[in-house]
Amino acid sequence: MKVKHIYKYLLIVLIAVIMGACTSTEADAKFDENPLERVNARKKELNDLLLSSAEGWKLVYYTDNSQLGGWTHLFKFLPDGKVDMASDFDADTGVYRSQYELQLGSTVSLVFTTANRIHLLSQSDNYPTAALLGKGYLGDFQFFYYGQENGEIIFKTNRDFKEIRFVKATAQDWTDLEKNTISSDNISSKLYRLLDINDGAATQHYDFDVNYDARFAVANSLETGVSKGINIAYQLTPSGITVKPEIEVKGQKLSNFIYDAATENFVAVGTNGVSATIKYTFTPPVLTDDYKIALAGQPASVFGYYSDDTTADAPTNTKQFKDALAKANELLGNGDEITSVQIYFNHATLGNLIYYTFAKRAAFIHRIDVVEDAAGKKIILKHKSGVVPAFLVDFEKYLLDPTGVYVKKEAFKLSYPNLIYTFTSAGSSFRITAYKL
Repeated sequence: MKVKHIYKYLLIVLIAVIMGACTSTEADAKFDENPLERVNARKKELNDLLLSSAEGWKLVYYTDNSQLGGWTHLFKFLPDGKVDMASDFDADTGVYRSQYELQLGSTVSLVFTTANRIHLLSQSDNYPTAALLGKGYLGDFQFFYYGQENGEIIFKTNRDFKEIRFVKATAQDWTDLEKNTISSDNISSKLYRLLDINDGAATQHYDFDVNYDARFAVANSLETGVSKGINIAYQLTPSGITVKPEIEVKGQKLSNFIYDAATENFVAVGTNGVSATIKYTFTPPVLTDDYKIALAGQPASVFGYYSDDTTADAPTNTKQFKDALAKANELLGNGDEITSVQIYFNHATLGNLIYYTFAKRAAFIHRIDVVEDAAGKKIILKHKSGVVPAFLVDFEKYLLDPTGVYVKKEAFKLSYPNLIYTFTSAGSSFRITAYKL
């Protein structure tokens, strides 16, 4: 075949291919749509999806599982741009109505436009750890739509472009949400927790240093010479907690810890004797000599808790402390409140004392004696002088716990460079956080 004939043949074939492509219905459908039409089609697709689930959608939102756990949110989307929402962020699992929009940009996004439960994770002034001061819980309320898979809606967050998924909710999900708060109470009712991991032949022991507000724990080995630590984020479930990532033991992945009411432990069970147990103790897993700062012969020291300062928001303050303080303020009445609790050791003229200030009344000084419990590595605070007002009696029974008080110098800081100390009742879950002044 001559060269000119070859070129002619190729030209005919090329024209045929182009003509065939131009008559493709699929191609026409794609290229006849302008970008706005394609985005609008995606918007309709997402809107139809959100309205398609009879019981709405569920999101277990882990904003950053390297330092925070997960919070369950339930959504029921309504045709008029309204949404009913509930969450287990705190004890309030009620259903609240607010508004949402499907907004157009480079892609379609779901935006919760008026305040509701999802926004609790994005408030910068509400933070569970000192490291998240001014950052909150790192949550978002605008989610970019990226399609669906296996009946789940895929989004990516506006804040950090992390993937999240909405799964279809059930009527049981709405009913059971309140049970998550019972699980929260069960795990946070004990101040100190331990983690035992059994591989079927031997058990390894860890402390379980948990921040219940963050739903996050760090487990460090209590075995001599072993420095292995485990970071554990968790979410609440009606029957206990689920951890993320899973704890791997002998090739088995344990994640679902069921609460055992008889022992008050949380237990994850595998096969062939493999298990993991979160246990409780009133004694700190690791005892230190930090308490000695309060003993006679040491330099004078002062520790202060302030109701209008970051010590009030410190995650190391326990619920029992907060409840005791709230009760004292209620008994005060007349809109008065305790504004500070200051503990003095080895004051030059007054010795040891607890100094209270108030919003409306004069300060109260309670002089105390300090007794060392060397074996227990704690101190015992005893009444010396001063008539304790009735509204302080219940509050002080924790600070003057006859079984003692543990003193710990914390590793974190709050708003100021001052060292942070905690004082914990040895016989309860009462713990107060204070600056070293």
